Amino acid sequence: MSRPLTDQHSATAAPQPLVDRFGRVHTDLRLSLTDRCNLRCTYCMPAEGLAWLPKNELLSDDEIVRLVGIATGRLGITEVRLTGGEPLVRRGLPGLVARLSALPAAPELSVTTNGIGLARTAVALREAGLGRVNVSLDTLRPERFAAITRRDRLTDVLQGLRAARAAGLDPVKVNAVPVGVNDDEIADLTAFAVENGYRMRFIESMPLDAQGAWKREKMVTAAEILDRIGERFTLTPVSREDNAPAEEWRIDGTDAYVGVIASVTRPFCGNCDRVRLTADGQLRNCLFATEESDLRALLRAGADDDTLEAAWRSCIAVKGPGHAINSADFRRPDRPMSAIGG
Repeated sequence: MSRPLTDQHSATAAPQPLVDRFGRVHTDLRLSLTDRCNLRCTYCMPAEGLAWLPKNELLSDDEIVRLVGIATGRLGITEVRLTGGEPLVRRGLPGLVARLSALPAAPELSVTTNGIGLARTAVALREAGLGRVNVSLDTLRPERFAAITRRDRLTDVLQGLRAARAAGLDPVKVNAVPVGVNDDEIADLTAFAVENGYRMRFIESMPLDAQGAWKREKMVTAAEILDRIGERFTLTPVSREDNAPAEEWRIDGTDAYVGVIASVTRPFCGNCDRVRLTADGQLRNCLFATEESDLRALLRAGADDDTLEAAWRSCIAVKGPGHAINSADFRRPDRPMSAIGG
């Protein structure tokens, strides 16, 4: 007989906060659905791609629903961001979203995507319960898009953005990573977002590429990003939302906001409320963690919800104070970003 997705405790008892040794309460789960991607971004992976996980190593829909049910019903997780790889390449995604949105303690659901395939799925995802979407877009120039991603798919991404907004996925956030070859478009991307009603966010590049080519001295910093935006717009800082990773500014004369996620030069680890679950069921207490907790093995060995809850709490309890990118003690994770989940 198969085990129920969650036991009675999950549905009836108030969740107890998921707290680490520094008192940080974790309410945000980044859930990777696949390590596969249909782009080959130069700052993420080699042109030939990577050795993808075998299908039998990925969490099934039933396993995902059970783990998210424990996270929301027992651990106080209130937000779930679906990531990858590219989450839209996972078959049956609207059905999985519908199951997650039907949980007794349903979380706020969002997705981070490269936008390819969003034009044909935005309505179905919204109807299934998805609330909002983050779309990666590093350039507005077709030839540059093809050079960065090694795919000629800019039109598909732009169509996906329009479809997301039309479907009511709000706000539609656009994420860009300035990587030297596109930092002359920072103001252009900001203007594009303002004109189309999107919320622009720039992200400092991080040492999570599969090739190990990231260099601290070559990255485009938050200060440089803001200088480029300031060449065209006047910015007024706004209060940071809760434990949001982005610092935000209002663009004067508009209702628009622009954000910068400065994980390297302005770390926000002291307020981190995020926990990550990889597509193969490994729990990570930090994006840059060098150790993982194997929830998949527990699931497939028949563990009950108490055991899974305890494993989750044990993983978070030993979370460190921060990622230490700027420290001599920093160690890169063994997995690249596409395998960890954004």
